[in-house]
Amino acid sequence: MSDLETRLIALRRDLHRNPELGFQETRTKEVVARFLRDLGIDVYEGGGVIGVLRSGQGSKAIALRADMDALPITETSTHEYISTALGVMHACGHDGHTAMLLGAAERLATDPTFDGTVVFLFQPNEEHGLGAQAMIDEGALGRFPVNEVFAIHNLPGAPTGQISTRAGIICNSETLFEIAIHGQGGHSSMPQMGVDAITVGAEIVQALQTVVARKLAPASGAVVSVTEFLTDGQRNVLPGLATLKGDFRARSPEDRQAIEHFMRQIAKGVGQAHGVDVSVSFDTQFVETINAPAPTEAVYRAAEAANCALIRDRAPMSFSEDFAHFSSAVAGCFLLLGNGETGAHARPLHSSDYDFNDALLTIGAEFWVKLVEDRLPLAKENPA
Repeated sequence: MSDLETRLIALRRDLHRNPELGFQETRTKEVVARFLRDLGIDVYEGGGVIGVLRSGQGSKAIALRADMDALPITETSTHEYISTALGVMHACGHDGHTAMLLGAAERLATDPTFDGTVVFLFQPNEEHGLGAQAMIDEGALGRFPVNEVFAIHNLPGAPTGQISTRAGIICNSETLFEIAIHGQGGHSSMPQMGVDAITVGAEIVQALQTVVARKLAPASGAVVSVTEFLTDGQRNVLPGLATLKGDFRARSPEDRQAIEHFMRQIAKGVGQAHGVDVSVSFDTQFVETINAPAPTEAVYRAAEAANCALIRDRAPMSFSEDFAHFSSAVAGCFLLLGNGETGAHARPLHSSDYDFNDALLTIGAEFWVKLVEDRLPLAKENPA
């Protein structure tokens, strides 16, 4: 095991022991900023941390993003570096994403085999879809303009170190919805005297399943999920108010808009049938993540140069990614890196016993270096 790998494992496990929620990544930011400054990399702090590394005279710049935030989950793992923050856990591997990008920063700063500028984006609050836009609003891309932007996310269940991605749609959008039902509460023994909001809500829940099944093309990849059903009912009190909450995922703005239309139509129709008022609101925090062709081809080449197993043109993922805000502003590519096929490395993301695979730290760092060398080649490697 190399000295770098040993230090990256220790760093990743330290981050795992000390997880922080979105926009609360104070300690994590300090660790990242100190690491970068010790390498002589220019550091700029705001909601996140930005490192800027220049080499040679090249005018091209690329950005590499890692997310830093954890989740409000109580860890049930048994390893010795379990979270020390009650109810907070790195259950999505952002501790590993941060450590592997720091490893790449060290290699590139120590041996700058590139000509141009690398901007390291350490992003807060990816989990709620707010961190990327916050960094953009602070001027991350304005102060440090880049030609392309890239991000890695680990993928449990896929072979360790396997890289997969595709040009075009790679991750769905996510839109939160809330449906408020205003019926008429009453005594549970006399339901005919009011309008039971639970009955209306249950009918809406069932009807919403027809949006994907009957309103969209079979291969749309859309998902509509009701995740909360809240009422003011009691043991013998029929509720007059009910709220349905959930989210839906889509692979195109057109499908996203169509789903909103059909959901409003269904909710209004069911409400009218029962003579009650039903209101619907939507909040799209994650837009669709779209990979540009040229950056995607560069990822393919870098994967091969790093001797990683590669799957081209993989199927899109149904989850959503805050990286979409970066890749909407600048051509980019989001890729998946296999986390392993057994044990905690294969547990689903966001599960309480998931763990990032430390073997990826040097694999990911090597991939990042090869990608930088591909996009910012030394002058002697440029065609005559």
